[in-house]
Amino acid sequence: MNQALNLFRPIRAIIEFLGGLTFLLLDTAVTIPGALLSKRGRRLGWQNLWSQMDRVGVKSVPIVALVLFCIGAILALQMAPILRDYGKIDSVADVISVAIFRELGPLVSAIVLTGFAGASIAAEMGTMVVSEEIEALEAHAINPIRFLVVPRVLATTIMMVCIAIIGDTAGIIGGLSVGQWFLGINHQQYVTHTFDILKLKDFVTGLVKAGVFGALISGQACYLGLSVTGGAQGVGSATTRTVVYTIVALITVDLIFTSAFYFLGL
Repeated sequence: MNQALNLFRPIRAIIEFLGGLTFLLLDTAVTIPGALLSKRGRRLGWQNLWSQMDRVGVKSVPIVALVLFCIGAILALQMAPILRDYGKIDSVADVISVAIFRELGPLVSAIVLTGFAGASIAAEMGTMVVSEEIEALEAHAINPIRFLVVPRVLATTIMMVCIAIIGDTAGIIGGLSVGQWFLGINHQQYVTHTFDILKLKDFVTGLVKAGVFGALISGQACYLGLSVTGGAQGVGSATTRTVVYTIVALITVDLIFTSAFYFLGL
């Protein structure tokens, strides 16, 4: 009996986590229209939203651009020997463009944003719980979801899409730089191949993933932060779990999206 309970305990924990996260995201989605359209005094704090967008988005642009630039350069160097054997060295641009726009751009940007912003949000929310600031908001009839969660989810979702576009561009530039300087590919050829191979669906599917990734990062960070118990140690634990859980969730969701797009022919 004890062995059976030990076996189902992790499954129960996973179900509880997914259920709690789902309810938080649904509550946030229901609260957003009222926060945006309600009367003065109960509206979303726009200054708070701009501040969150700056913190989670603008400040993460340099590191995301650097990482994607390097990935584009690495892909060019790795693919060049194989494609040169087939006389298709110009097709380096084709491979990099599709890989960056459909997969690596949104996913790598989201993983970087998880460490850059997700952990910060979880620590911030956890500290508020420990210092009883959440209870203080509720005592003043202020909904913590509207006041704390909605701005962070909106900011992360919006900026994740913007960052993915910047990351895509940086990845293409990285491949172009290596192609021109080391592989002997003329920059006009590289650009022509890039625009010839890319379709609108490649761009759109990547942005859809980016938006979902942004909501997932902020949703998990807020949920784990609000679930903190045990003081400062609990805050540290929530921060660590946020990074680990979110990276696993991002890769899993990316697999689901890629499979769905494949079977739908997108």
